Amino acid sequence: MAAKKNKKKVGENTIAVNRKARHEFFIEDKFEAGLVLEGWEVKSLRDGKVQLNESYVHVRNGEAWLANALITALKTASTHIKPEPQRDRKLLLHRAELHKLIGAVERKGYTLIPLNMYWKKGMAKIEIALAKGKQLHDKRATEKDRDWNRDKARILKAR
Repeated sequence: MAAKKNKKKVGENTIAVNRKARHEFFIEDKFEAGLVLEGWEVKSLRDGKVQLNESYVHVRNGEAWLANALITALKTASTHIKPEPQRDRKLLLHRAELHKLIGAVERKGYTLIPLNMYWKKGMAKIEIALAKGKQLHDKRATEKDRDWNRDKARILKAR
């Protein structure tokens, strides 16, 4: 008899999610990027000690950088290094993707925001999005639509 394979859950590879992003912005386009990390940062990611709430992506000298992402160092991190929790981290993107992002940010007024961070084939990846900011009335309309869809699903389920 063959051994049963353990199936991975859908959210098992997820490290962190920026839940505020979809509330604050209209998401236009998504990109997957790699991260340049130090050893202690990878250990902290494996332990889930990362926050993307106030983070953003900016372009500097033709390269994309993740800013304001908080990766808290583990207490067991090596004593000979000084961990910097909120340093800028370089994002690894293809040149064509980078040119597209630079053009959209500089010419069209888009913002680059991280949506979520996850593991893919043992590598830490981050999903970034081209986004436009929502105003207060847009947020209210989105919330109203979401409530209506929830009520509609309840009504259809009851019948």
